[in-house]
Amino acid sequence: MSNAKFNTLIHAQNRLQICAILAATAEIEFKVLREKLDVSDSVLSKHLKSLEDADYVILTKRTDMGRQRTWLSLSADGRKAYNNHLKALQEIVGQV
Repeated sequence: MSNAKFNTLIHAQNRLQICAILAATAEIEFKVLREKLDVSDSVLSKHLKSLEDADYVILTKRTDMGRQRTWLSLSADGRKAYNNHLKALQEIVGQV
């Protein structure tokens, strides 16, 4: 068995989807991520705050055409935690 670790913070459905989407791209705008997940601003913000507090997600504010927009990316620690979580899930499924 490897040293992969099941991550309860990432495992929550919306947070797992957030990490999966962020792992597939360099960065994504808050609005686009919200639409992909089909959740409200407050729900997405709450999940992002949890991931940000764990240093898994980086939020960057930029002004574009006079409007402030929030861009999100997965940090190196976040990518490592997400990949380890996927390995742990694969090990669990492999035992069935």
